[in-house]
Parts: sequence; structure tokens; C-alpha cells
Amino acid sequence: MNINVQTKINQLLQKVPRGGLFLSSWMVANGISRELQRHYRRSQWLTPIGTGVMVRTGDNYSLFGALASLNEQDKKHFAIGALSALEINGFSHYLPMGKKTVVVFSPKSERLPAWFLKRDWNVILRHFTTEFLDAEIGMETVLQEGFNISVSSTARAFLECLHLSPQYYNPTDLYYVMETLSLLSPLQVQALLEDCKSVKVKRLFIFMAEKAGHDWLKMLDLSKISLGTGKRSIVKNGVYNTKYQITIPKELANDTE
Repeated sequence: MNINVQTKINQLLQKVPRGGLFLSSWMVANGISRELQRHYRRSQWLTPIGTGVMVRTGDNYSLFGALASLNEQDKKHFAIGALSALEINGFSHYLPMGKKTVVVFSPKSERLPAWFLKRDWNVILRHFTTEFLDAEIGMETVLQEGFNISVSSTARAFLECLHLSPQYYNPTDLYYVMETLSLLSPLQVQALLEDCKSVKVKRLFIFMAEKAGHDWLKMLDLSKISLGTGKRSIVKNGVYNTKYQITIPKELANDTE
């Protein structure tokens, strides 16, 4: 093999950890032409797993590695969120039994590629595109399986759970999580609630925080948080809370209406 070709593939392999991906467009931007990519495939340095994406031959690539590669190489904003982020942040005792679920959020313009969706990651994968929160606010970078992964902070993750309730999460179960969130940062919660575009989520979050009696709620400037107008029905056959104009589960009523 030509020494220059050998040097280029060695440099390329050093840039991506084991379990990561090699996007064709990213390789071109790093001086690896498509012709040279074909040579690496023929030489079995790289193996294609979908259109425009390759892995080290024999490598067992991972879900976290794939997400990290898409974010870093293709400038995407895929992030672990909702209850999956709460698990990473130390709230694993609230996870349901059975096959693990991984929740991924991204802006509306960013979709997971077909090859990603066809792959059996041995988890229940749920991908949501939404912009009820800015993609950058309340995000953290966490090391998972050797990759830097975008993960929602505890406060943002809980707002995402509320956004997905009651279809995916039971509001009563979420309240039990809220009871444990006594150490949230008032500054971060304030910023998230001011940015949040979902009236339902904001009303339900403040209602639960008030019911749980968290001290950080007293430090918020609620006058800067728009709670909208009109009624919002969170669940069917629930109890109407007049203060926040939401219909909540009967189990959460307890003289709060």
C-alpha cells in the first residue's frame, strides 16, 4: 500500500474512538476522497453500514457512538432526553421494568438516518423532533461508553417528560419524581421555564413543584414566565385545578383545586 494512503487511514482511525462511525462527507472534508474511501473499503479497513456511513471492519458500533458521530461529524443536535436522561443523571430507580427505552430528542429539521432506524440497538428507541425548548438550553455533555453525549440536565429532562405526558409517561408517576428534585438550580429552572413554549408543561411543572413544597420555587420570578390563557386538560376524567387551569389526575388533587 502507498505510504501516504497508509498514513491517511491511520490518522483517520485515530480521530474516531472504537464504536464510532465514519461519515463519508466528513471524511471528504478531512482529505479522504470518495475514491480513497472505496480503496479503504476494498482493502477492508472500513465496512459500509448504510449510505454514506462506514465503521472499522469488525467493529461493534454502539448507539452512543452513532449519536456522538452524527453530532460531531454532521453537526447535528441529537440528545438523550426525558426519562433516559434522568437515568443517566442518577434517577434509574424510576425506570419501568422490561426492555430498556432510549429517548432521543432533536430539532424538527434533524431526522435520524434510515440506516440508524433500521439497526437493532437492543433497546426501544423513541425519537422526538420538537422545539418546545431551545436545543442548547439546559444541556450537558456526559461521557458514555467512551463518547461525549449530549444529555438533558435533570430540570430539562423533567420538562421533557411532562411534554410527553400523558401519552408516554403517567403524570402521577412523574410527580413522585418531582418530589425528589429538591436540589434543582433556580437559575436554570428560571431560564428553562422562560424559554419553554408549552403552556401545558409550564403549568404542570409549577403545580407539581408547589405541591412538592420545593424551596427553589420561591426563588423563581414567576412574573417572567408566561402561563398563557384558557384551560388545559392533562388527563381525561381528572380533577380541575382552578389556580393553574389544568385538569390533573385525581391522585394529585388533594385539596389543590
